[in-house]
Amino acid sequence: MKILHNLLELPKANDKYPAIGLTIGNFDGVHLGHRELLKKIKNDCLKKKQSFVVVTFIPHPQKILKPEKERFLINSYEQRRRLLKALGVDFLVEIGFTRDFSTLSPEEFLKKHLLAYPNLKDFYLGYDFAFGANKQGGYDLVKALCKPLNVEVEIQPKFEFNGKVVSSSLIRDLLISGKISEVEELLARPFHLEGVVIKGEGRGKKIGFPTANIQVSPDLIVPHRGVYVTRTIYNKMTYNSITNIGHNPTFKDTHKINIETNLFDFDIDIYGEVLDIEFLYKVRDEQKFPTVNDLISQIKSDVVFAKDFLRKK
Repeated sequence: MKILHNLLELPKANDKYPAIGLTIGNFDGVHLGHRELLKKIKNDCLKKKQSFVVVTFIPHPQKILKPEKERFLINSYEQRRRLLKALGVDFLVEIGFTRDFSTLSPEEFLKKHLLAYPNLKDFYLGYDFAFGANKQGGYDLVKALCKPLNVEVEIQPKFEFNGKVVSSSLIRDLLISGKISEVEELLARPFHLEGVVIKGEGRGKKIGFPTANIQVSPDLIVPHRGVYVTRTIYNKMTYNSITNIGHNPTFKDTHKINIETNLFDFDIDIYGEVLDIEFLYKVRDEQKFPTVNDLISQIKSDVVFAKDFLRKK
């Protein structure tokens, strides 16, 4: 998969099929609904001997339109790239989203950024996709502008799972509620959280459970406070682990969210390294214990549970 920043860069990069099938969206999470749409487009493109192009934005439009909003993205942009590549996308066009860009009318956006490419043959839209200033553009406008250019426009039906429409918003709500098993179903894979190991208070080591303290981007959503069975990927190796997200209420009252991972059978200095944590199951909510010994006893129980869970996984 090649990454571009403008669709008009495509002729120089595209030496396979100059004709393209295209879809556009944020694709945050690359969830089941996204995957259904993308697999369908990929199959169509293969049959028609077209290149498969996805157009998206960096940063996510919410970052510009609502800059006060933190902890929003389900995936980092790099994770999104990897997931889209795995689904057979040939070209990913990442358009820089700015305040000025957000004021473009739907017609301006379409004509300047999408329809200017002469070999666009098929345009696929998600059922609820809207674009342009104040999201005024939709299927009818796209159809009207594409018709004179002989570009086929196809709108995809909404995708439901267990009676619910699958969406990035639903997955965010589930993560905030700590419903990690439901999130895994809707993503068709475990939820991942990447971050850099930083120095913490060192309490874990003192009580016999050393942890890696993870600093994640403020753009990334963090699951509800509690203890989770996890796997941790470091240096292309996967380690069983247990991860706590919370305020450490047994020791102090603070509003700072800490993400601490105890990797089983692991004793390597990894300060400054990147860890990728795969969340598998929520063991319990965060608790404030009356004594440190009570906390130690609970952690021992959590670790036993996690190891048993991972043995059966």
